[in-house]
Amino acid sequence: MAKVAVLPGDGIGPEIIAASLPVIEAAARKASLKLEFTQALVGGAAYDATGHPLPPATLKLCDASDAIYFGSVGGPKYDKIPDPNRRPERGALLPLRKRYTLYANVRPAVVYPGLEKRSAIKEAIITGMDLLVVRELVGGAYFGKKELKKDSAYDVISYDRKQIERVLHFAFDAAMGRKKHLTLVHKANVLLTSVLWKQVWDSVRVKYPKVKVDDCYVDAFTMYLISRPKDYDVVVTENMMGDIITDEAAQVTGSIGLIPSASLGPRKTRHGVFGLFEPSHGSAPDIAGKGIANPLATILSGALMLRYSFKAEKAAARVEAAVRKVLAAGLRTRDLAGAKGKAVSTQAMAQAVLKAL
Repeated sequence: MAKVAVLPGDGIGPEIIAASLPVIEAAARKASLKLEFTQALVGGAAYDATGHPLPPATLKLCDASDAIYFGSVGGPKYDKIPDPNRRPERGALLPLRKRYTLYANVRPAVVYPGLEKRSAIKEAIITGMDLLVVRELVGGAYFGKKELKKDSAYDVISYDRKQIERVLHFAFDAAMGRKKHLTLVHKANVLLTSVLWKQVWDSVRVKYPKVKVDDCYVDAFTMYLISRPKDYDVVVTENMMGDIITDEAAQVTGSIGLIPSASLGPRKTRHGVFGLFEPSHGSAPDIAGKGIANPLATILSGALMLRYSFKAEKAAARVEAAVRKVLAAGLRTRDLAGAKGKAVSTQAMAQAVLKAL
């Protein structure tokens, strides 16, 4: 029996998790994979109940689990917490990444047939886009030394060779399983940390002679992602650049409500690799409780969980195919339908995927 810690969190988190779980459970059953799902508090919901966004009971559950299925955390209410380390993202999400050394964040960005018009980019440019961004997740400015004074502040970007090597190897392995094309995004003309990234890149890439490689300054890449996104397959970059690039890629596809993510580390389980799986969007408190949130990013994150943490590739592919089938049939949640389009509810979309599965 494999164990999954389910952390719904705040805002639309509980809705999208509740809608998505039956899909993942059904896919696992079809693959004869026995999963035990146990829920716990995290984020603002945990802070309201216990005074901390990541209470000991939640950590204990995560420690004993093979994967974490995560909803979303945060909201304006919690931005006012005096201690920033008790706010949901800094107090829950970042510590989970650090605790389990979840160094490789994987975010696919796919333009699904029939949704090309949802993008602000011309259809001819984005049709067929299928991008995988690998973002280093536990280094850089987010985890470096930082200080805020009355009239000054600093955030230190820090990386070492080991941190860079492990995420580059992960990205090269991912490229080997796709089109054998990997792009490094950096800022080596300005940042010394990027100079080190380039040096390590040059030493690692020779070990993957079958992979076509190129590299690009981050400012140029953000333009190319809009003008010619199909030129890229797998992209690897550091933490903050990856955070920005993945959100841009989501908007190019038409909706961040379709973008899943997997955060993976070195810890091995009986079944695969321990990871945290969550939609790339936020908690969207403005639509929480209305039943209109898009559950597809959460469902697709569950597919990544099946793939990476439980080595259930066929089950993952079935979930992804079911999502494609439902979108091809014309079902749309509010974010995909537009202001005048016909939209289905969160539960209706998830149930349609379950039926297709």
